[in-house]
Amino acid sequence: MRSAGGCAVNSIVVSDYYIEGQSFDGSVGVVETQYAEFSELPLDSGLMLSPLTIAYEIHGALNDNGSNAILILHALSGDAHVAGYHEGDIRPGWWDAMVGPGKAFDTNQYFIICSNVIGGCKGSSGPSSLHPSGDRPYGLRFPVVTLPDMVRAQKLLLDRLGIERLLAVCGGSMGGMQALQWVVAYPEMVGSCIPIACTHRHSPMQIAFNEVGRQAIMRDPSWKGGDYYGGASPDAGLTVARMIGHVTYLSDESMREKFGRRLRDKEVLGYDFASIDFEVESYLKHQGEVFIRRFDANSYLYITKALDYFDLRNGLGTLVEALSDVPVDTRFLVIAFSSDWLYPAYQSKEIVRALKGNGLDCTYLDIHSSFGHDSFLVETTQQTHLIKNFLSVTARRLGVKSAG
Repeated sequence: MRSAGGCAVNSIVVSDYYIEGQSFDGSVGVVETQYAEFSELPLDSGLMLSPLTIAYEIHGALNDNGSNAILILHALSGDAHVAGYHEGDIRPGWWDAMVGPGKAFDTNQYFIICSNVIGGCKGSSGPSSLHPSGDRPYGLRFPVVTLPDMVRAQKLLLDRLGIERLLAVCGGSMGGMQALQWVVAYPEMVGSCIPIACTHRHSPMQIAFNEVGRQAIMRDPSWKGGDYYGGASPDAGLTVARMIGHVTYLSDESMREKFGRRLRDKEVLGYDFASIDFEVESYLKHQGEVFIRRFDANSYLYITKALDYFDLRNGLGTLVEALSDVPVDTRFLVIAFSSDWLYPAYQSKEIVRALKGNGLDCTYLDIHSSFGHDSFLVETTQQTHLIKNFLSVTARRLGVKSAG
């Protein structure tokens, strides 16, 4: 175990751990979310976020020189709980199939960090956090944040943990965009980058879907200008926003295979608007109802706005020019999925062309899958093979040894 920056860097690894009779062999086991407090963070808006809390979880152990650290970055509705189980839970973290002993991100070899983004609602500072005045949660008093702001917050956390260089940054969807921002903002600090199912900037269609979701929330009477805490939440609006978003995560093929035109608990159409006729309608309604129990409506507004504002070029000229300061020995593994129409493969190819334009070492793979944008969460077998080999080669080239 290595302690740095005044923080004890450790993790809990449990083999054959049981909760409610279930075996979690092969998992990182039971984990706890940790919290780091900071005095302030300057934002792209020109405002200052002060104070600042970052929720994070860690897995594995740092080696002697702290060179085996990997930062995993989550998507819109994700959080710091990437793997393992919280005490009493029966469901693991959102990428548990990829993070753990012997998995793609092997916790026997690497030290894994995952933090909740600022603006979120799972422990890091966001609109549902208590305002410094102590009167009530921020609501819309919370400053608008960007993906570069999120990355700067992550840099504060890594500095606190005493990590000077990352073996890799990786993420899918919004996580992939943050990974790209890392190599632009802190090029000397990143040994390799694995952006999955993402883009360097949102297209008009991607912005449009996010705006429809935001409007669904803001037109809910319970939203009350974002000041709904302590009363009724805008559940109807957030449910619709999630239903819209969830459709974009799937594909025509996967929806045909999973639902078809099957009716829900009936043999004939209801011929009214009160009943649910189709299985797919019931599925989307369920997804929305589950989502409102774990996510804050204002955070949905803030994070989707940060996604829409993101442009890796950010005044740096062309995409090739934006990536021109990345060291030539930085390695990239760019992954796209054939049925992803939310972040289609052409957007990943744009990134690849810009990387190649700078003479960077880049491997690109377009994985055939029918699961749409959700493929990065579902297609773990192929990703495990690709990422495991990529990290192994990167670690060998950089002379990185495991903690053991």
